[in-house]
Amino acid sequence: MAKKGIIVVNKSNVKQELIADYVKSCPFKAIVAKDGAVDVDQSACKICRICAKKYADVFTFQEIEEEKINKDEWVGITVFIEHDGKKIHPVSLELIGKSKELAKVTGHPVYALLFSDDEKKFTDTLLSYGVDKVYSYEHKLLDHFNVEYYVELMADFVSKVKPSTILYGGTSIGRSFAPRVAARLKTGLTADCTILDMKKNTDLVQNRPAFGGNIMAGIICENTRPQMATVRYKIFKMPEKVKPFGVVEKMSCKDIKFKTNMKLVEVKEKPKQIDISEADTIVCIGKPFKTKEQIQMAQEFADLLGAQLACTRPIVEAGAMPAIRQIGLSGRTVSPKLLICLGISGAVQFTAGMKGSEVVFAINNDENAAIFDFVHYGLVGDVFTILPELIKNLKGEKDV
Repeated sequence: MAKKGIIVVNKSNVKQELIADYVKSCPFKAIVAKDGAVDVDQSACKICRICAKKYADVFTFQEIEEEKINKDEWVGITVFIEHDGKKIHPVSLELIGKSKELAKVTGHPVYALLFSDDEKKFTDTLLSYGVDKVYSYEHKLLDHFNVEYYVELMADFVSKVKPSTILYGGTSIGRSFAPRVAARLKTGLTADCTILDMKKNTDLVQNRPAFGGNIMAGIICENTRPQMATVRYKIFKMPEKVKPFGVVEKMSCKDIKFKTNMKLVEVKEKPKQIDISEADTIVCIGKPFKTKEQIQMAQEFADLLGAQLACTRPIVEAGAMPAIRQIGLSGRTVSPKLLICLGISGAVQFTAGMKGSEVVFAINNDENAAIFDFVHYGLVGDVFTILPELIKNLKGEKDV
């Protein structure tokens, strides 16, 4: 049995003259005093046990046996299908491909979960990517995203189907929707995973960078289901289409409470912006590029290659380039055919956003730079000496 616990108060040992000290000892303000009595607000308590260590005669950690979940009752890897009413977001299709890989470990089926006002616009596409079943909730009110409706639908789906795993795209919709589902179902959620693995006992190993990208954290929900994660676009590869073999199962909306505090006023098309995640060739600059002249030189190089110019986080933080051109965990995830890295050290924060690149070339003056662990071709040297020569070469012979 897994163990959890609470902090309890031994009321007979409470000393009136120390009540103020008891309250101050908790950094989370979970210890409360009222009418000469002391209690612990369990909703605020983080079980840090500082109070139990400092005042062991008053506060005690009491273990509680937690019933172990029967994992055999939870079957299937589900991908929440995000769409704009017309087409499916590609991150959902990427997650279908990854789910099929994970399913090989456990033998679980792969499900697509669709909320829409017209399922026919999407079901054929979903089946063509090899899902075993499309669970479809269809209702006229589902013509656009409403997080309150979606949470009700997801709760209904989980209660009826009991999937072991649910994956969401790390988009604005996924980041709004998934945490609410986790809170509703009292289950775990890991955001912005970069690696997903599956154990034979159906535990999903959710890997993501932590502490500013300095370490990789492996997170497992050992005793909760469904286990959930969000993954950003371009982290995983788009799967190949297959001959459809799956089925569509219509889910009833009869018992769904379509109540909302939100009102859709207007839908406006977002102005088109530069999207480096869609570029085939990218030149990315790092911290050494500090002046306008240096950045302009990199831009000239990118233009000669027909490439998009991107950057790392320090460049954005310095205000030299906009955030929409940043590659990394706090920027965009890219998978171009060619990525050229100029003066980039290779921190996890950056490399997590470019692992899908087909060919990577880097220039760095430090032969031990981490970036060289991720490249196909590398050149050790001063980027500001090498880059002008590359530009001259390209100007003299466009086919280079």
